[in-house]
Amino acid sequence: MFRNWILPLASPLVLAACTDRVDEARGVDHGETLLSVSAGGQAESRPDRAQFQAGIETWSRSAKTASEENKEKIAEIVTALREIGVEEKDIQTRAVHVRRIDWGDRKGQFQASNVVEVTMRDPDRAGDAVAAVTEAGANIVSGPNLSMTDPEATANLAYADAYKAARKRAEAYAEAAGMEVSRVLYIRDAGGTQGQTWLRGAEAMNEAVVQRTAPAPPPPISMAPRPESGDGMMVGMTHSNVYIQVDFALREK
Repeated sequence: MFRNWILPLASPLVLAACTDRVDEARGVDHGETLLSVSAGGQAESRPDRAQFQAGIETWSRSAKTASEENKEKIAEIVTALREIGVEEKDIQTRAVHVRRIDWGDRKGQFQASNVVEVTMRDPDRAGDAVAAVTEAGANIVSGPNLSMTDPEATANLAYADAYKAARKRAEAYAEAAGMEVSRVLYIRDAGGTQGQTWLRGAEAMNEAVVQRTAPAPPPPISMAPRPESGDGMMVGMTHSNVYIQVDFALREK
């Protein structure tokens, strides 16, 4: 399911007669008029993948003991995941830490932590997986992140929708001006969003330097009592919203 719309305020519609200089710069022939349109498109898809992080924190008077106890606990968590059908390739270590605590009630002790990222190929079962790791002793849980294994397919539907919207508006302006659309001169991908993910546009992709910031480790989250089932996981739909700019050449009928 998808729908379209035009963004009249994001980029003003430009309808200009061509000079020789414009002809050379934009590829418009003599007798043609340049029409620049900005448009947006949308598509939606049900996520088919859920990812969450689960782990364990342990404390002891020695770093070795804290690490050994942590290793045993994380093994129990992994076993619980395997027992409900999660494959080994879908369990990946994300963070391992051992540190001395120099404040609070545990001052002088050592804290060990181990966090794994779990990928559920069936997002409807993510709730069951969270319940399983909690029952196995996990005291760190964050997520889920719902996504599609092929996000480009949905994004392409949205871009096709955006182009159809741009073309329809161009034809409307051409008809009002007693002209017709001759050809497409230029299409610019202006990017957009897919759920919580930013889709890069053409300008962003061409930047010489892109600042990248690593995400911070997930904070511990207090867990509620074990749920009876995974029915509380609401997968919903992920929306893709994209924007384009299209230059058309118009000519007299």
